[in-house]
Amino acid sequence: MLELLYERDGLPELELPEALARLYPGTFGLPEQCVYVNFVQTLDGVVALPDVPRSNRIVADESDADRFVMALLRACADAVVVGSHTLLASPKNRWTAEAVYPELAEELSAFRRSLGHDRDPEVVVFSRVREIESETLGDRLHVRDDLSATIAGLGGRVLCEGGPTLFGSLLVDDLVDELYLTVSPVLAGAGLTLVEGVELLPDRRVSGALEGVRRHGSHLFLHYSLRR
Repeated sequence: MLELLYERDGLPELELPEALARLYPGTFGLPEQCVYVNFVQTLDGVVALPDVPRSNRIVADESDADRFVMALLRACADAVVVGSHTLLASPKNRWTAEAVYPELAEELSAFRRSLGHDRDPEVVVFSRVREIESETLGDRLHVRDDLSATIAGLGGRVLCEGGPTLFGSLLVDDLVDELYLTVSPVLAGAGLTLVEGVELLPDRRVSGALEGVRRHGSHLFLHYSLRR
């Protein structure tokens, strides 16, 4: 179970099934219309190890709590957006709550249905190359190359799971509303950092307002709303 350390008053709240609420104390919720991003990073800010299999699990230090939070966020999503490198690094990924946390698949499915979803989220891949395939996604997979227009057209709750270059592009276009960031207690030494491919400071300031902090062991789970 996560330990609640801090939470701002007045956050949106969704009703979780009892089994999920026990593991996620405090308030869990998202605005009906938002773009929210989920990452796990090491203490030195690395989110991915290029060309290393199961890089995200290594960065997360095999955290079950991180998988659970990822599942909650996926359960809310109308669509999941990823970059082409993220898709190609995980060709069998289904990007569903039940796939990432099968231990509570029934409860996660019930939660998703309570939000009015009768199918898995659409998966939108941003790439300049349109010939991208997936072994598991079928007609849920959509390949796009126009970031701003696509995000604007999706509506609802849109979850971005990376990578860091896509996140950078979203920031430059002022498209991110919420950031969920797990800080893992390991050090990487090298790899891709949270934001790649763009320059922000000193000329462009994007900051986060802290909404919540939770802990599980030596992992921290941070929730920010982004100010633009």
